[in-house]
Amino acid sequence: MSLRGGDPAEIGGYPLEARLGSGGMGTVFLARTSSGRPVAIKLIHQQFAGDDEFRIRFRQEVAAARRVSGAFTAAVVDAAPDAEQPWMATTYIAGHTLAQRIAAEGPLSGEELRRLAIGLAEALRDIHRVGVVHRDLKPSNVVLSPEGPRVIDFGISRAVDQQTLTMTGRVIGTPPFMSPEQLQAPRGVGPRSDVFSLGTLLVYAATGHGPFDADSPYITAYQVVHDEPSLDAVPAALRVVVEPCLAKEPEGRPSADELLVLLRDLPADLGGTDANGVGVGRTRDMITQHHFATPATPAPNSPATATAGPGAVGTGTSVGRRLRRRWRPVLAAAVAVAAIGGGVAALAAGGFGGNRGDKGNSVAGPVPALPDGFGPWHKTVLGGSEDTPDELRCVARGDALFCGGGGVVATRIRASDGSRVWTAKSPGVPVQGMHLVGATDDTVLGYRFASQDAPQGPPSEVVAIDANSGRELWSVPSGAQSQAVTGRTQDAMVVGSAVVTVDAYNSRFEARDAHSGKVAWKTPFPAGTQCAPVLVGAQLLAMCAMNEEVDASAVRHSTLYPVDRASGTLGRPIAVDGPAVPMGVADGRLVLLQEHMEGPALAGYDGVARVDPVSRKVTYSRLAETYSGTPGMADGTLYVSGRTGLVTALDPATGRKKWSRQMGVEGASGPVAGADALYFSSATGRVVALSPHDGKALWTTDPQADGLTGEEGASPRVTVVGRALIVAAAKNTLFAFDAQNPPKAG
Repeated sequence: MSLRGGDPAEIGGYPLEARLGSGGMGTVFLARTSSGRPVAIKLIHQQFAGDDEFRIRFRQEVAAARRVSGAFTAAVVDAAPDAEQPWMATTYIAGHTLAQRIAAEGPLSGEELRRLAIGLAEALRDIHRVGVVHRDLKPSNVVLSPEGPRVIDFGISRAVDQQTLTMTGRVIGTPPFMSPEQLQAPRGVGPRSDVFSLGTLLVYAATGHGPFDADSPYITAYQVVHDEPSLDAVPAALRVVVEPCLAKEPEGRPSADELLVLLRDLPADLGGTDANGVGVGRTRDMITQHHFATPATPAPNSPATATAGPGAVGTGTSVGRRLRRRWRPVLAAAVAVAAIGGGVAALAAGGFGGNRGDKGNSVAGPVPALPDGFGPWHKTVLGGSEDTPDELRCVARGDALFCGGGGVVATRIRASDGSRVWTAKSPGVPVQGMHLVGATDDTVLGYRFASQDAPQGPPSEVVAIDANSGRELWSVPSGAQSQAVTGRTQDAMVVGSAVVTVDAYNSRFEARDAHSGKVAWKTPFPAGTQCAPVLVGAQLLAMCAMNEEVDASAVRHSTLYPVDRASGTLGRPIAVDGPAVPMGVADGRLVLLQEHMEGPALAGYDGVARVDPVSRKVTYSRLAETYSGTPGMADGTLYVSGRTGLVTALDPATGRKKWSRQMGVEGASGPVAGADALYFSSATGRVVALSPHDGKALWTTDPQADGLTGEEGASPRVTVVGRALIVAAAKNTLFAFDAQNPPKAG
């Protein structure tokens, strides 16, 4: 819907494109960030701006939404709760709401209904793990995106560890989807109130009406508190899961984690309302004893056989009442047995203590050790400005950690406890994405950016610092064209004991001894081109593009030149079709992802190019689709992590998809390979560990910093030091923990 007369042209510096909708609290607009990413901005109505109570509620909404950065919610991009007219910008989620979908096409069924149920339960799990209760889960607050359901609008949510606002006696919510305790004692509402709302929402999704619907909202509210739900039209398989969610007392309902155990084994075809027959309605609650505890050939009269028999699932309310009384111990047994089985599987696969062979066999290997004296730690490294748009990145040398970026040229930190040995600050605001150059055995190299008060100096320099003392050794002005040429902000590169830089005029490469700064060679770029260094194993390459394409930020053709590391002499050119981003090395070949452009904007990646620098042969593979997000490479596999949390693993030799998984971290950079695990992390410091073999989630941590989510293009934030993980987050935050004992989410 187009903007109306009187609508603002921009909010908070974000130009508005359209009006998405308007409600009682505010109006939602479509806008874009400076990089072109679409965002939804909620602008609070002017009449509420002077209401102190409302402002407190809106601040809580912003805080709650920031805490919840899972794959099933809309991530906060920016907010101004104290502005004259408050606003909040979140990731724009394309899709209809559940209410719109059912109004247009009727109730959901089969696999679509099952996916919705599981997705919403996972969303509640993520919301509750960070200590937030949504309190207004309803069809209009669920968006059906192409990547799964999303929960939006935390307008009346609260953190469970905070005091509830005294809302002057007002009951806030939507009666058909509210829990009994919300209607009776709203100050005592907890996470299981959301579970009740989820139960009512799933009934609505399956039937087109709620379990307590009435002609009047007052009668509806009465029925929520006092009457049994109407579930006759709900498929039996779903009904036996939904009914305990609708228990009148919170302690009679499952948690979101427990609910997931029930939902994940729902059949793809949920069937109808007739529950006769063994297969209909057989959820994990019904088959737990049969599946996990029964011998291969059970005795005919064994409890397992009786439990799973045709009479186990009946019709009517009595089944639900029996289930409500007994679901907890059965579920607990399922979780316990599954946990034991999962532990055995992890050990068989090597877990964190071994490496998997090429054919999937378990291969014993050395167990990674923690740094001497290690304990989990959390530190903030002060930079040059509070307005730095980026955060640190780190490299490890033994137990020493060297970090740079975010207003810091470089800092040395003890990996064991996070204490700083020395720090060299950068006075200016860094270029987004430019962090540490790297480190040798005795030298650390980083970027220094000039202050706006010193216009006579070079805007950016590469600085060499003694690794032991922190003393500056030398500096040299640096160019800044790599982003346009390679898609990566890496204008300098450590190559052995040397560092290769681009001169301030973007006209040549310069190689120096990293410690002494002595110049080894200088090599001009080929005529009419801009170049950036690329390393393929021990082979240094120059990646170049024509000046006019670089100047227009529209590189469509690249040329690679082998560079002799001793003399700087350029070898014969290797042409690469299309705009491409160097990702890493597989089987001795440089792997590049080919960019798919829509006009001047990057839409994603649609192909893979592999370059053999010896034979100069280039092979191309098309991807099955265009993948958007942050690309990365680890252990010979390509990965693209979408800003909504979908990770796809790709074979660089064929372009074929290996696996795809939805993870609970939005805008994650990565991957970083550890011992049989891949680590992804966002600017909030939230980390997820995935199995490299199938993408299965091993564990996830909670956010550690107040950072942006939904970001694309960021470089990896996790550094592996033996068994320890050091994670960089927003505002120059660093924290560390044992990969075998990660912080428990929630």
